[in-house]
Amino acid sequence: MQVLATAGHAAHGKSSLVRALTGMEPKEPGPALTGTAWTRLPSGRRVAFVDVPGDPRSVPAVLAGLAPAPAVLLAVAADEGWMPQSREHLEAAVALGVRSGVLAITRADVADPGIALRQARERLAGTPLAAAEAVAVSTVTGTGTAELAAALDRLTGRLPVPDPDAPVRLWVDHAFTAGRQSVVSGTLGAGTVRVDDELVLMPAGTRVRVRTIGCAGEPRDEVGGVSRVVLTLRDAGPVAPGMALVAPGRWSPTTSVDVRTRFGEASGRLARRMTLHIGAAAVRVGLRPLGPDTARLTLNARLALHVGDTGVLRDPDRRAIAGVSVLDVRPPTLVRRGAGAARARELASWPDRPDGALVLRRHGVLRRAELTGMGCAVPPDAVPLNGDWVADPAHWETLRDRLAAETARHAAERPGAPGLPLETVRLRLGLPARELVAALARPPLRIEGGDQLAGGQPEPEADGLQ
Repeated sequence: MQVLATAGHAAHGKSSLVRALTGMEPKEPGPALTGTAWTRLPSGRRVAFVDVPGDPRSVPAVLAGLAPAPAVLLAVAADEGWMPQSREHLEAAVALGVRSGVLAITRADVADPGIALRQARERLAGTPLAAAEAVAVSTVTGTGTAELAAALDRLTGRLPVPDPDAPVRLWVDHAFTAGRQSVVSGTLGAGTVRVDDELVLMPAGTRVRVRTIGCAGEPRDEVGGVSRVVLTLRDAGPVAPGMALVAPGRWSPTTSVDVRTRFGEASGRLARRMTLHIGAAAVRVGLRPLGPDTARLTLNARLALHVGDTGVLRDPDRRAIAGVSVLDVRPPTLVRRGAGAARARELASWPDRPDGALVLRRHGVLRRAELTGMGCAVPPDAVPLNGDWVADPAHWETLRDRLAAETARHAAERPGAPGLPLETVRLRLGLPARELVAALARPPLRIEGGDQLAGGQPEPEADGLQ
C-alpha cells in the first residue's frame, strides 16, 4: 500500500476526488477532522488517501495528515484557481519534505481548466512538485477520473518501498478510548507492526501491547509501511492525537534538539516561541538562533526522534512556517560564553541527515544502542569497547594521549603515592562510564583493587619496523 494526503483550498473538491476514486466517504474511527479512504488502482496497487481539511483554522490537522505521507494529491478548482490555502498547503508539503504528487484541476465542468493549470504551474515552479503530472477532472460528469487514477498509479509505482525491518514509529493522528481499550490510527511510514507486539507510547513512555490490527477495512496479523493502520491497545491509559507508538530502544526521547531551517525565514528572524509540527505531534518550543540556518529548540514535551527527521516550525500569530531538519537529538549544553557561535560553526558543515560517523565524532564515545536510537548505523571504523561501547578512532587516540599525560603528571607530583582513582580519571577525561578507563589503559598501566589506575607512564607502541 501507498498513502497520499490531499491538499488544497477549502471547497476545491478534495473530498469529492477521494469519493470518486474510492467510492467511499473518507472517515476515521471516532470524531476526526481528517478522513481516510482506500482503493485499488488499475495496476492492482493499493492506495489510501488521508483527506485533510481546507479550513485555515485546521492547519495543525493538515500538517498531521501531510507529515507521514510520501506524496500529495493537490486540488485546484478550475473556477477559482490558486487560493490562499493552496499556497499554505504547498508550503507545508514542501517544508515537510514531500517530493512527489499529482495536480488535479477540479470542477473542469464549470470553467476552463487551462487558466487554473497555468496559475498552478507558476506556483509550483521551483518546488519539488514542479514536474507533478496534472489532470483535469469533473467529479460531477466523471470526466478525467480514469485519467487521474492512471496518473496516481504511475506516481505510486515510482515511490520508494520502505524497509520492512526499519524501527516502528506510528504517529497517532486519531484516538479514542472505550473502557480499557484504546483505538488509534495513523500512517505507518516504515517497519512492520504485528499483533502482540510491545510498543512504547510517547511521551508517557508507557509500554503497551498491540491487540488487533486493521488496514483497509480488514483485520491483519501484521502490516508494513507505508500503510494506514488502526490498532487497538489494552490498558494503555489516556491516548491522544500527537502521541507516537515506537519500537522500544530504537528512538531517542528528547526535549532538546539542534535543527537546520530548510525553508522559510532565517533562524534569527523566527519568533522565539513557536510550535513544532513533526509527524502528528504539535509541541510548543523555545527557539535559540545559532547560525543563519541553525537553531536550538527546547521542547515542552518529549518526542521520540532520529537525526534527519523533518518537521515544520509554525508561528500561528504570523501564519509563518519554516521547515526544519533535526541535526542532533542529544546536543551539548551551551553555557560558556561563545558556545552558541562555536556550535553554529560546527553545525554549518553538517548535512541535513548526519550519519553514524559524524554523530560518533561529535560525541566521542557512545553505546551501540545510543547510536541506534539516534537513527545511525555504527561506522565500520569505530573502535569497539567492552561490547556495548564504541568510540571514534581519532577521539580514542586523543584520550590515550591525555591518559598518559594524567598518569605521568600524577607520578611526578606524588612519587610513591597510590594510583589514580578510576572515578577521578573518568571525570578528567570526560568519559561517560568508569569501565571505559579500563578499556583505555594499556601496559604498563593496570587496574588495582578494582578502582585504581596504577603503573606509571605507558610505554610507546612499537612502530612495526622493529
